[in-house]
Amino acid sequence: MHVLNLGILAHVDAGKTSLTERLLHSVGVIDEIGSVDAGSTQTDTLALERRRGITIKSAVVSFQVDDVTVNLIDTPGHPDFIAEVERVLGVLDGAVLVVSAVEGVQAQTRILMRTLRRLRIPTLVLVNKIDRRGARDEGVLRELTERLSVPVVPMGTVTGLGTAAAAFRPGRVRDLDVLAEHDDDLLSAYVDGTVTPRHARAALLAQTGRALVHPVYFGSATTGAGVPELIAGLRELLPAAGGDPDGPLSGTVFKVERGPAGEKIAYARVFSGTLRTRDRVPYGDGAGKVTAISVFDRGADARQEAVSAGRIARLWGLADIRVGDSLGAPREEHGHFFAPPTLETVVEPGPDADRRSLHLALTRLAEQDPLIGLRHDELRQETSVSLYGEVQKEVVQATLADDHGLRVTFRETTPLCVERPAGTGAAVEFIKKDANPFLATVGLRVEPAPPDSGVRFGLDVELGAMPYAFFKAVEDTVRETLGQGLHGWQVTDCAVTMTHSGYWPRQSHAHQGFDKSMSSTGHDFRGLTPLVLTEALRRAGTQVYEPMHRFRVEAPADTLGALLPVLAALRAVPRTTATRGALCVLEGVVPAARVHGLEQRIPGLTRGEGECESGFDHYAPVTHGTPPERPRTDHNPLNRKEYLLNVTGRVAN
Repeated sequence: MHVLNLGILAHVDAGKTSLTERLLHSVGVIDEIGSVDAGSTQTDTLALERRRGITIKSAVVSFQVDDVTVNLIDTPGHPDFIAEVERVLGVLDGAVLVVSAVEGVQAQTRILMRTLRRLRIPTLVLVNKIDRRGARDEGVLRELTERLSVPVVPMGTVTGLGTAAAAFRPGRVRDLDVLAEHDDDLLSAYVDGTVTPRHARAALLAQTGRALVHPVYFGSATTGAGVPELIAGLRELLPAAGGDPDGPLSGTVFKVERGPAGEKIAYARVFSGTLRTRDRVPYGDGAGKVTAISVFDRGADARQEAVSAGRIARLWGLADIRVGDSLGAPREEHGHFFAPPTLETVVEPGPDADRRSLHLALTRLAEQDPLIGLRHDELRQETSVSLYGEVQKEVVQATLADDHGLRVTFRETTPLCVERPAGTGAAVEFIKKDANPFLATVGLRVEPAPPDSGVRFGLDVELGAMPYAFFKAVEDTVRETLGQGLHGWQVTDCAVTMTHSGYWPRQSHAHQGFDKSMSSTGHDFRGLTPLVLTEALRRAGTQVYEPMHRFRVEAPADTLGALLPVLAALRAVPRTTATRGALCVLEGVVPAARVHGLEQRIPGLTRGEGECESGFDHYAPVTHGTPPERPRTDHNPLNRKEYLLNVTGRVAN
């Protein structure tokens, strides 16, 4: 029995969820096709998904095609939920990218295809909605080739395009020149005119499995046209899941949800080995015992005693599990496929909302989506969340109301900036000198590091100069303290070096035990390090950087005159301008805080014909006005008196 873990990806409203319903109906899993508009679909189970008609969380369903079990994962199409797509990509064996025959290639389509190509995930393309008025076939094929810059192989032709009678007619593999580019034997036969259908089909199978080419099907999720051919393509062209069920356990958690009793349920793909009920499994920074397993198979998930390599299962009993955790032996990390969120907003509780309940509810949301960061300010009793966009804010609001009975509002969305050292700075404090109340000597030097290098910590002192635990306490505290720089933003792209160290060894009075007041502890180093590091940062100085998004706007050429002044007002900087027939293509950068405004203005400025694609590109120095400040949530080492009062309960002389 083969297993295929399949992802369905597309731009919003391209028909992914409708296609899932049609697939499940075609293979006999469901008797009646659900409707996105009516909120009766199999995979959109959240109340908000049913109301809005969009997929927000990835959903897993299973069906059988001959001897292949297909685990189908329906992913969101809206850019604000790109983190959901990111998690799914790491567990896929293959994908179907859905493109509308009417709207064609959209901005999100480009982003998804680039990522699928980079990860070498075998992908079929379905051009959906061929029954709709305005549907195109050859035009969409040209867009796939020109705008996505990918090699595609049409698997047939369309009859009755744009009518309810539209149908897909499979045919022999054409466009042999596309396949010949990756196969020397086929190229020779192509030149000689001796290519056989069997040879062409074998080349298509091999190159699809290596993600070199992408077969294109045409169909309609509404009428079912082309769906049987697509199902046959899934079985024939996409590779089955691999993995040795007798090998060492290795798996990945791609989704976490809460059950009716509040228990955590982890969705995991097993790549190697076999996981059994009551097994104790290492994950993340800990370990836990699996109390129950539910494996996706034949249209549902059923309780089983074990899950083996290649399968997707739901796991109970792993209380501290998080999305992205490895089960057993970690797999090679791909890192983030998409950029982290660059926006932040403060959640304001409604008049009847309890702050503790709100904090707990937000913490559970963050468990399910690790790219939505939480930041709690004890002093102001405020909680901030990081987001991708405005629609995601609406989803968080509705989820809190529906699932937790909490009514909330949000403050204005602001960009998530970072700080980088402007120069080099150093500071040191010695035991029992300069009003140092801690039994520790710490010296630190802060220097700029190359962009995107993160934080590096090193030693200019001998590792044996004091217990390793004290060095570890300094390093951990350095990384924690850099979460809030001189302006309150995370400090990154810097090198921190420990230049001085010192401690008092364990001491005791005669005939008595250990005397903490005479001996250094980890608490001393954790308490002193923020003061020394902040002073070093103060001497180095920091520069605030704001997130910048790259943008690409396609619009009628005659609207360029109206676009340019608006772009300038939004502080967008066009870098290239090109014309393609009656269209103009503008590419450049714009501050993340202005992206939503740009997206709102494009339709009105372009008669509804413009298209905007954007995504995080880099951080740029804030050069206009006063650098933005972020309220601190720590003990504020910028103010020595306030810090010592908070940490030690007294102020040193």
